Amino acid sequence: MNAISTKDLTLGYGERSVIEGLDLSIPKGEVTVFIGSNGCGKSTLLRSLARLLKPQSGSVVLDGQNISRMSTKKVAQNLSILPQSPIAPEGLTVLQLVKQGRYPHQSWMQQWSSADEEAVNKALNATRMVEFVDKKVDDLSGGQRQRAWIAMSLAQDTDIMLLDEPTTYLDLAHQIDILDLLHELNVTENRTIIMVLHDLNLACRYADHIVAIKNKQVYKEGNPDDIISPDLVHAVFGLRCHIACDPFCGTPMCIPFSKGRHKKATNTDAAAINI
Repeated sequence: MNAISTKDLTLGYGERSVIEGLDLSIPKGEVTVFIGSNGCGKSTLLRSLARLLKPQSGSVVLDGQNISRMSTKKVAQNLSILPQSPIAPEGLTVLQLVKQGRYPHQSWMQQWSSADEEAVNKALNATRMVEFVDKKVDDLSGGQRQRAWIAMSLAQDTDIMLLDEPTTYLDLAHQIDILDLLHELNVTENRTIIMVLHDLNLACRYADHIVAIKNKQVYKEGNPDDIISPDLVHAVFGLRCHIACDPFCGTPMCIPFSKGRHKKATNTDAAAINI
């Protein structure tokens, strides 16, 4: 079953197209990661799935409906999006930020309910942000700030979560922390997670489904074990590499060939590296 799909979707800015005639189906209840070189249209595609960018042609289909014909409130009740490097209003506390995730579920007749309170508390607990509720978002570390934004998305209580490079500007420990959290949400709550990631090895570790984008189209998609290869990495990123097995997760691990400092290769090494 699909969570969201596109039909003959073309996206762009002005006269410049970024995505052309794209037919794509995102599996429900899985973690899907978009990969590709800079400027290939990953973030543009993610924004269109959230109805933040109007298609030049074609459509995005959510719950069997063209998303452009759905009300803003209805869309926000079905999916949430965390853009790259979001900025909170100055002085906003963590609790105030997370509460904003409940706006799509409120009306002029019902401003705040026990369901809202429960959803906010659940989101704060899931992201381990309870102890920071009174802190200003601006005063948090990078990892804590990202957790606060994810808590807001969780409080929105949608089946689909879209995240544009959620690990940007985070050190390695915080990257793993955030991705572990998203994986946990997917497994325990069956949330459909759709992300843009730059780190191919992390994408392979956490994705059930990878979509590689090149030349305004899907170059290849599928389970990381099935599609990640030296040929794909070279075609999509223009990089020669060796694909090994991640010793901890058993997922594909990209080891790039570099013209810089490296071990003096033997003939056997060169053959293995596939250069």
